[in-house]
Amino acid sequence: MRIRWLLYALLLIAPSAWAGQTILVFGDSLSASYGIATGAGWVSLLQQRLDRKAHDHSIVNASISGETTAGGASRIEAALDAHQPEIVIIELGANDGLRGLSLEATRRNLDSIMQSCRDHKARILLIGMRLPPNYGPAYTEGFAAIYPDLAKKYHAALLPFLLDGIAGKRDWFQADNLHPTAAAQPVIMENVWIKLKPLLQ
Repeated sequence: MRIRWLLYALLLIAPSAWAGQTILVFGDSLSASYGIATGAGWVSLLQQRLDRKAHDHSIVNASISGETTAGGASRIEAALDAHQPEIVIIELGANDGLRGLSLEATRRNLDSIMQSCRDHKARILLIGMRLPPNYGPAYTEGFAAIYPDLAKKYHAALLPFLLDGIAGKRDWFQADNLHPTAAAQPVIMENVWIKLKPLLQ
């Protein structure tokens, strides 16, 4: 009788309790495989790495090409509610910077996104970006400083620059000189993996 009741109780547990944990990638075209096959993008390569390492994590890629931090802030709650992620990888801000948008607004939007993740008990990996020097030192330095400042505030993991080891290598970028080619994606994935791995423990 006791075993029967135990089995009944186990059946009442929500199926999600048995499922692997979810990693939400919340970014822009750099994470949405812009201009290359989806399976060749760093997010897909990261899922393959997780599978090979026998990590019970599934990635949901909620990245949208052209996304700004304002757009991300407007949809983060719905994404968190829908997917209940254990970890959120935030890769946003490049489009803000390239458009010369207000640094204060970019910081405020990223802060809002990270606060929402914290409210949902998700661990955060914040991915930083850098801008070319033609935007001027005050803007480029102010932009770059947003990421470590917010990572410190939320005690989040930080990858300072997604394209580390790639920027400056022209043959690893598509014709627009903004989006990495498929050949560059394994390097991007390794950059992310180094910072993500400790969060999987």
